Amino acid sequence: MEVIKTDIEGVVIIEPSIFKDSRGYFFESYSKREFDKKVRPINFVQDNESCSTRGVMRGLHFQRPPFTQSKLVRCVKGAVLDVAVDIRKGSPTFGRYVAVELTEDNHRQFFVPRGFAHGFAVLSDLAVFQYKCDNYYHPEADGGISIQDLSLGIDWHIAPSQAILSEKDLRHPLLKDFDTPFDYNIDLYAE
Repeated sequence: MEVIKTDIEGVVIIEPSIFKDSRGYFFESYSKREFDKKVRPINFVQDNESCSTRGVMRGLHFQRPPFTQSKLVRCVKGAVLDVAVDIRKGSPTFGRYVAVELTEDNHRQFFVPRGFAHGFAVLSDLAVFQYKCDNYYHPEADGGISIQDLSLGIDWHIAPSQAILSEKDLRHPLLKDFDTPFDYNIDLYAE
């Protein structure tokens, strides 16, 4: 696997080594040994999958401490624009984001560290999206930033009139109105 660094430290894109022949293809989608060595030591404990149609936007989600999560995400069918926004108070990249297109053809994965809000927009007719999480989901720790926050400057590749959002996601605050529970100077991975 190749790890591609982004403009925000810790947020990386992963390109697997794909082996193709007349039968199709094969690739190793995850190896704890390789991930721990090339990205960071981590223990994923939960896998999630969602299926969405064109125009669906999910996010920007996170889990509050002490249940904060890292995510390793990929699109196994279709295409999405996936985004991680730095919401760590005091971070030199606070409010900045990394966006990457994840598709069934490019097989890319995206690592979203703790202290980041995560969301995606479905660009294909249908998208099946998978998440590996390093902490279990706790509904009481659920949080979010508005995916429609124009101050973030994210081009979601979907017209606002075409966006399909949940009622919950429509209620998330703008970044400027949000009191972040994450501090850049506190190690979110310390046990």
